[in-house]
Amino acid sequence: MKFVDEAIIKVEAGDGGNGCVSFRREKYIPKGGPDGGDGGDGGHVILVGDEGLNTLVDFRHKRLHRAERGQNGMSRQMYGHKGATLYVRVPVGTRVRDLDTDEIIGEILEEGQEMLVARGGKHGLGNIHFKSSTNRAPRQSTNGTPGEKRNLSLELIVLADVGLLGMPNAGKSSLIAKMSHARPKVADYPFTTLYPNLGVVNLGQGRSFVIADIPGVIEGAAEGAGLGLQFLKHLSRTRLVLHLVDIAPLDENLNPADEVRQLIAEVEKYGGDLADRERWLVLTKKDLLLDEEFEEKKERLLAELDWKGPVFAVSSVTGEGVDELAQALMRHIESFEEPSEDAEAEDETPYDPTRT
Repeated sequence: MKFVDEAIIKVEAGDGGNGCVSFRREKYIPKGGPDGGDGGDGGHVILVGDEGLNTLVDFRHKRLHRAERGQNGMSRQMYGHKGATLYVRVPVGTRVRDLDTDEIIGEILEEGQEMLVARGGKHGLGNIHFKSSTNRAPRQSTNGTPGEKRNLSLELIVLADVGLLGMPNAGKSSLIAKMSHARPKVADYPFTTLYPNLGVVNLGQGRSFVIADIPGVIEGAAEGAGLGLQFLKHLSRTRLVLHLVDIAPLDENLNPADEVRQLIAEVEKYGGDLADRERWLVLTKKDLLLDEEFEEKKERLLAELDWKGPVFAVSSVTGEGVDELAQALMRHIESFEEPSEDAEAEDETPYDPTRT
């Protein structure tokens, strides 16, 4: 199925039913008085989170979603039935925005979570409500009010604990395939990833986390080059970003430090708080270098970047360093969880992701 993470739809709640003007007409009961009933309320439009959906592709084919109108009132004081509420299922992680006001209405973050996006119209009143001592045969009634109509932008943002960031061919897809059961396309040329991939890293005994891979970001992405900038929003909900750097590029003239600075510059142009998100450096393709050569390139890179954060080195081919990285990520994610009442401040030392 094609991955689609943006869609524009129109939602229309049902109008309220009109009130009825009617008079009781029965044999032997002359001048029976008004008996027109009220109309029914219009149906709402409600979005519902569904974990079974992972794309907005269905909304590219069906853009109009309309709830049922309330039934008009009838004689004999019979009220019209309410319009049925329309439930529209969307993937968990969907952000909803009003296109006309640019207001963010909310986000669907849980299975079964409901969001009212268009309220149905109110019912009209029948003439039984207008009877009085001075107006015994009212011919007044009211019409139902129109239901809300809105143009909505749906934006799917994948839910993950860890996000992978890097230039094309930095080894992101290979790493997520090695750490999890995800099977993204892996090839020896850039831009093999065309849409986000999610993988679950399972470390046993109920310890797991979700990792997201997005297309590589290239220089000029802020001006529309490549695909990566389009998908950077998928890292906005992650707790941690892994910045993957190819430590052994095929082109010997490429400087990994320059690539790191270029990518960060593009992320800063993208805006938001992504540039301030906690970031670990992961040096990939370690197996292509001898130990001495790797250490030399590593020290040069860290010196040029003046890097003070955590650093890991991995090889997705041999698996070297992958388990160590996964364990460190798991400990870091668990450190976000609130401690139980029985375990108050057992360890007050700052968190170190490299400790075992």
